[in-house]
Parts: sequence; structure tokens; C-alpha cells
Amino acid sequence: MIVFGIFLISMIVMGICIYQETQTFNDFTLGGRRLKALVAAFSAEASDMSGWLFLGLPGAVYASGIGSTWIVVGLLIGTYLNWRFVAPRLRTYTELANNSVTLSAYLEERFEDDSRILRIVSATVTVVFFTVYVASGLVAGGLLFNQIFDVGFQFGLTVFAGVMVLYSVLGGFRAVSTSHLVQGTLMFLAACALPAIGIWQLGGFGALQDALGRETPALLDMGAKPSFVGDGWNAGHSLGAIAVISMLAWGLGYFGQPHILARFMGIRSTRDIPAARRIGVSWAVMTLAGASLIGLLGIALLQEPLTDPETVFIELSKQLATPWFTGVLLVAILAAIKSTADSQLLVTATSITEDFFHAFINRRASDAALLWVVRGTVIGVGLVAYVIALNGGAVLEIVAYAWAGFGSAFGPVLLLSLYWPRMTKAGAMAGILSGALTVILWKHIDPLLGPLQSGVYEMVPGVLVATAAALSFGTFVGRPPRRSWVGTMEQVDTSEMAGSPGRV
Repeated sequence: MIVFGIFLISMIVMGICIYQETQTFNDFTLGGRRLKALVAAFSAEASDMSGWLFLGLPGAVYASGIGSTWIVVGLLIGTYLNWRFVAPRLRTYTELANNSVTLSAYLEERFEDDSRILRIVSATVTVVFFTVYVASGLVAGGLLFNQIFDVGFQFGLTVFAGVMVLYSVLGGFRAVSTSHLVQGTLMFLAACALPAIGIWQLGGFGALQDALGRETPALLDMGAKPSFVGDGWNAGHSLGAIAVISMLAWGLGYFGQPHILARFMGIRSTRDIPAARRIGVSWAVMTLAGASLIGLLGIALLQEPLTDPETVFIELSKQLATPWFTGVLLVAILAAIKSTADSQLLVTATSITEDFFHAFINRRASDAALLWVVRGTVIGVGLVAYVIALNGGAVLEIVAYAWAGFGSAFGPVLLLSLYWPRMTKAGAMAGILSGALTVILWKHIDPLLGPLQSGVYEMVPGVLVATAAALSFGTFVGRPPRRSWVGTMEQVDTSEMAGSPGRV
């Protein structure tokens, strides 16, 4: 409890310290585009992983062996490609596009949409999905407090939500991103330390392999999906091609996640991106590998099989570490949950303020007025998410579609906007709508396909449909933007490869 208290108080102090430095709307929403490589890298990766890193992934490996790590392969590929091909161009284009602070504002400027419909649609998708996403993070935080301290779900939810909203209101983007440096470090240490302790206690990797082999060799087979039956694991069945493709497809979601893309928009210059990419990808490799290893160690070290596989990290922490160090390890779960929820909270409030209030209600609002509005909006979105979260687990059913929804709706459109100068606003609109609708409706379409489907992840059809729609409408409907982006594209690519100083 002392460790958790220190962590939560330090987050509030960080927000107070940064409050005086947050003087403009741009400071609050993108940190004045002054994020250094280290902070940008940790913030992007910490805001990406959420509690899934220490709950969902170890639980999946505990239940089904290393065949579940195909999703890790997909995420690592997606992380690298996002940093390599999206970050430099998006950083430059959003500054050129009227210094855009939201993805919706960028798309409107990029496609010269005078009707402003594209902005409304993309902002609505962002606000609706992210409000629910924030609520799911609050639910996870409340459940974590209740499970560890037995203080009641509602009390834990209130404490978690109150602290997160408070430092977000005070310090905005810089407070959130700087806190991610602390939280990302905690997550990294936990993902490395707990497996190291477990391997040492077990007697080495050879002993781990022997222990898993005694259960079933399928636990170490990437092509198998063993299952837990009774009091042990059996060989299960082979992973089909559809299952592997579905897990790899998680990596496609990176190109359309607004809370990750905001870190690219806020980095100091394109010169910092190669260093940030190396840091971010290395962090992702180590933490994902460590989290996967925790699932395997749970099979080997825990005496009694778990009824809930997602508690394997918590149970191993209690068994292998002292109470003080267990507190540090469990704070890493809280950090993972909070680093995603606060990013989504800030993106949602920024979108409401910039894409609705500033764009349609008061286009002449002063910078000071916008700063107060966005702070009030953070509180408002936090309250709405809190009310939704009080319903508990029901929210989590919707969140299963959020990653695929964002990835399908925005991913193909964003990539085409950065790499296809002749892309039209009709193509962008078609891509966003078709991608989002495919993901939402897929659970109704999937059963109708019969033997042609085997539970394919919504991301696969969502991205395919969105890409086809964007290319078709982008080619045959509407006119390309009058402004040429070709020269800018070449300038960005040349600048990053040469490592030229300053902003592009």
C-alpha cells in the first residue's frame, strides 16, 4: 500500500510541477512539440501496451503455450513499421497542415475538405471509441485495487480515476508523456526482473524446458495450441493458418491508433525519430519477451493451476518476491493500465475541444480560452468514463473491437495520405466508414461464411475492406488536393536518412 501510495502521489506532483510550463493550447495537447527521443519512445510504447502486457499476454501464454506469441511477432513488426514509415512523415505533415494537433484536423487539411464532414466523422469515431476505452482502463484499475487490497471495486475505481484526471488536467500532454517515462521504466524493470527471479529459482532455462516438457512438449511448439484440462495441459491441436494470420494482424492496428500517433506528432523533430525508434522497438522486444516468459514460468513454478490465467503475473509476484518488491512489481501493472488510459483521455478531450468546439462553436476562441476548455473537457470525459466504468465488466465486451476499429478505420487512410499524393477526400471518407463498419458488423457476418472462416480477427477483413474502398474511391471519385505533397515527402525521407538537424 505504501508503494502504491508513493507512486500515485508522485504522479500528482509531476502534474503540479509541469502546470506552470503549460501556457498554451499547443503546450497542453502536444507539449509544444518538444518531446525528446527518450520520452517520445517510452510514451509511445507505454501508452500502447496497457494492462494487457502483464495480464492478458502472460495469461494467454500460461493457458496455451508459446503458440500465443504469434501476436507478439505481429506487434513487434507493427511497432517497427509504424516508427519507420509513419512517424517522420506524420510529424512533418501535421505541422505543415496548419499545425494540426489532432488526427481529424490533419485529415481535413490534407484533403482540403471545405465541407468539414471528414473532420466530423473521424472525430466522432475517435471520441466514441476512446471514451469507452478510457472506461475500460478505469475498470481494470478498480479491479486491480480490489484484487490486491480488497478495498472494494468502486473505491479502487474512484482513487484511480481521480489521480489520473488530476495530473492530466494540471500538466496535459507533457505531464502524461513524462509520467510515461517513469511508468515505462517500471514496466520494463518488472518484465525483466520477475522472469530473472523465476529462472534463477527454477535453476536455469534448461530446467524450465524440462518442466514444460513434462506437461506437454506442445507448450514449446509455435505451431500448436495446447489446452488446460483437469489438473494439467494436453497437446491440444495445431494452430491453423487463419489463427496465425489473425494473431499477426494485431500489428496492423498500430497505423491507426490516435494515442500512439499523437506521440509522433509531439516529438521535437524528425532528427529525433531514428533514436526514438531504436529505443521504442528495443523496449517492446524486452517487455513482450519478458511477459511471455512469465506465462511459461507460471506453468513451471505455481503449485496449483490457476482458475483465471490472467492472474499469473500477480501470483508469481507474491510467490517469488518480498512484499516491498512485490509492491513495485504490482505497481507496474497499474502503470501499464494508467499509461494507456491517460493517453486516451487526453486525445479524447483534445478532439472534442479542437474538432468540435474550436472548429464549429467558436473559431475565434483565444489560446487561453481553449486551454481552459480542454482542461474542463478532460474532467468531463473523465466523469463520463467513470460513470460507464461503474457498470464493470460489461464495458470490456465493446473494447475487444476498439483496437481493430481504430486500426481499420484510420490505418489504411493514414498510410495512403502519407504516401499517395493523389488520394482524395472521398477515398479517405470511404476508408474510415467502411473500416469501422466492417469491424462493428463482423460478428454478424462471420457466422454466415461457414467453412470459409475460422474465427478470423476483425482486423483482417476491416483493413482489407478499408484499403479497397479508399483506393477505389480515391482513384475514381473526387479530385486530388491542389497542394502537391511530393516534394515534402522526398524532403522528409532524405532528412531522416541524413539525420539533418532541426525541424523539417
